Amino acid sequence: MSKPIDAPLERVLATLALVIISLISLANVVVRYFTDASFAFTEEISVFLLVILTFAGASVAMRSNRHIRIGLLERLFPRLRTPLILLQWLAGVLVLGLVCWFGGQFAWEEFQWDSESPGLGLPNWWYVIWLPILALLVFVRLTQMTVDRLRGRISDEP
Repeated sequence: MSKPIDAPLERVLATLALVIISLISLANVVVRYFTDASFAFTEEISVFLLVILTFAGASVAMRSNRHIRIGLLERLFPRLRTPLILLQWLAGVLVLGLVCWFGGQFAWEEFQWDSESPGLGLPNWWYVIWLPILALLVFVRLTQMTVDRLRGRISDEP
């Protein structure tokens, strides 16, 4: 039996992000209920962790061939399967490349300007640097999935 395709690093990142978001949100609700005050940092941390969760989840979905795509053209034109798969890969690379470029540029500017987050006063680049890093990880998983589809190691249908 073949080993299932997975992205363990991203799966752990997504799980940790979801658990931490849940815990700090619950703690904030409980504290607000009993004290009429709230933790100021929860929104800032939650938004950051949602970005991690989104990209890590997209990477897991990409690697396991469960990411959304339109397979109608592949089914209608089976002879064009390979060029269509390559076109899908190219479109993904284009989008992820833009995310890496602009996300990296944004992180660099935040680093240069020494801007700080409003809630905790932490350097903003600590939050933003994850955008291009995780987009690169999604690119790696996209490429792995594309190669596996082209070689027939995974089904075209999720």
